[in-house]
Amino acid sequence: MRSSTRHVVKAESHPELGHYSDPPLLVLASLASGPKHGHAMIEDIASLCGSRLGPGTLYGAIARLETQGWIEPLPPEDRRRPYRITLEGVQVLRAKLATLQQFAKAGLKRMEAL
Repeated sequence: MRSSTRHVVKAESHPELGHYSDPPLLVLASLASGPKHGHAMIEDIASLCGSRLGPGTLYGAIARLETQGWIEPLPPEDRRRPYRITLEGVQVLRAKLATLQQFAKAGLKRMEAL
């Protein structure tokens, strides 16, 4: 069962449009550009798509992704723990993004008739 992120993920630029609410996918996309610790992921995701994950949502997603083997922790740097995407995580991200791309293309095509 998925929990709602309505109150912890905010669309910065157009709040009336809603928000993208797949925190694990957002984390994978952030880590695709290189290892990051939690705060860096929050900032990267906000710049990537305008959504700001709350710490509870972020670390919940990190825990699930780590359990699935899609990300892994690196040795701590000071008090921060960076994570990196695994090869399996890259494959999952690629598949999910391809599905989203197909969905967006089909949705935009349907909107041409409106």
